[in-house]
Amino acid sequence: MTGVDPRLSINQATIKAADLATALRVTAEAGVTGIGLWREPVNEVGLDTAARMLADSGLRFTTHCRGGFFTLPDGPERIAALNDNRRAIEETAVLAAAGAEGSTAVLVLVAGGLPEGSRDLAGARERVRDAIGVLAPEARAAGVTLAIEPLHPMFGSDRCVVSTLGQALDLAADFDADVVGAAVDTFHIWWDPQVLDQIARAGREGRIATYQVCDWRTPLPADVLLSRHYPGDGIIDFATLTRAVVDTGYDRDIEVEIFNADIWATEPAEVVRRTAEAFARVVSPHLP
Repeated sequence: MTGVDPRLSINQATIKAADLATALRVTAEAGVTGIGLWREPVNEVGLDTAARMLADSGLRFTTHCRGGFFTLPDGPERIAALNDNRRAIEETAVLAAAGAEGSTAVLVLVAGGLPEGSRDLAGARERVRDAIGVLAPEARAAGVTLAIEPLHPMFGSDRCVVSTLGQALDLAADFDADVVGAAVDTFHIWWDPQVLDQIARAGREGRIATYQVCDWRTPLPADVLLSRHYPGDGIIDFATLTRAVVDTGYDRDIEVEIFNADIWATEPAEVVRRTAEAFARVVSPHLP
């Protein structure tokens, strides 16, 4: 494929059915130069092997997904979650070092939902803040940025008690911007009436760790997690959101991250091709 935007990165979730070797191969063969990886496929082959495979691919490493799930109360499960995040920080640092020039050591964090039986939303968010406080020094030592990702409010009970970019930035404010930032994902923030102001704030604070794009279309499927679409196939205003991000000075890779059962059932090489075409049509025109 020719004419692929050099800032496009394929988040591995978009081609979920592909193993790591296949994901790296079809991404590179399509002329895409960046990839965001997920922990499960990396751990299937082992971190050292994954790092060698990434290095051999010639691709930039743009994010690692995912850490987080910090809302558990004190106890063995919370300790286990923190230890798992420590492993994720190590993975991120190793993979960023293995990627091509321009790779970034960004670990995306999904905060976690309400613990079973709880209605204490404020308390859950404070546990997220406390967990990031524990992990931030370790991330700094590893050269990794923790990117808090706000998720659409429909995921507030089971996946993420951080629902707006403003909330993510409030959590990040206690920490240096190169250690804790935010993930700006169009699927999750397009609806927020304050989103443009919060993108500008994120830019002023130097906290946009990654910009991710995909589209929103209704009706939503029964499993709302799988309701993402190719950019341009829904109602999100990519022109306004992308220009707002660009206006902050953000000049790094832009990931396409799609969760969609029909797309996952499509041949990975075809998905990458269609993703690149969609990106070129609705995102690239708004990039410098």
